[in-house]
Amino acid sequence: MMLTSDLVAGALRALRANPMRSGLTALGVIIGVASVVAMVALGSGAQAQVQRSIASLGSNLLIVVPGAAQSGGVRFAVGGGGRDTLTLADAQAIAQVDGVITVAPSQRGAAQVVANGL
Repeated sequence: MMLTSDLVAGALRALRANPMRSGLTALGVIIGVASVVAMVALGSGAQAQVQRSIASLGSNLLIVVPGAAQSGGVRFAVGGGGRDTLTLADAQAIAQVDGVITVAPSQRGAAQVVANGL
């Protein structure tokens, strides 16, 4: 069984024998740890920003989105290519509800633009 002092002495000999390899290994570990710390910090900062943005909307905000649509046995999720299930008449009806201050109907979609056959 080797003593701790023998292990430390052997490790120091190996470090002195290959200084370039030892330095590059240490540099790699330092860069790796710094990268992980930076990514965690960026993720935490982004999460905090999103939470602040949502909190700034206020607690009296209600967002109504259409449910899923079904066509030919295929069920589309919200925004997944299904038809809109809410209409402008629905927005006007919501505006008539007591306590509703403002209604802001909106519509989202996606399309592909083709020009000159490209």
